Amino acid sequence: MLRIHDDMLDVIRSMRGALGAIDKRDADLARQLRRAASSVVLNIAEGSGSFGRVRTVRYRTALGSARETLACLQTAEAFGYVQPVSNKMIEGMNRIIGTLVRVAA
Repeated sequence: MLRIHDDMLDVIRSMRGALGAIDKRDADLARQLRRAASSVVLNIAEGSGSFGRVRTVRYRTALGSARETLACLQTAEAFGYVQPVSNKMIEGMNRIIGTLVRVAA
């Protein structure tokens, strides 16, 4: 299993408060954020147990979902639903995205 699997779980844990705040203002955006973040973790796990083309496809899906997760958080921030996304969370997401770019190539 890639280390970023646990890193993404940490990101999810750290965004619980923001997710609750987003849900109060925009339930659709909160649902999309939950789906995207879940997809990252689940596709990393599935890709880690796969081989060849299937592994690459799962990691590419996780990559798209990681970018979507970050975009959801940034959108919520832009709408004023949450405080600015912390540098720690952005750095964590960028590390996850960077790893997925490398393994999905």
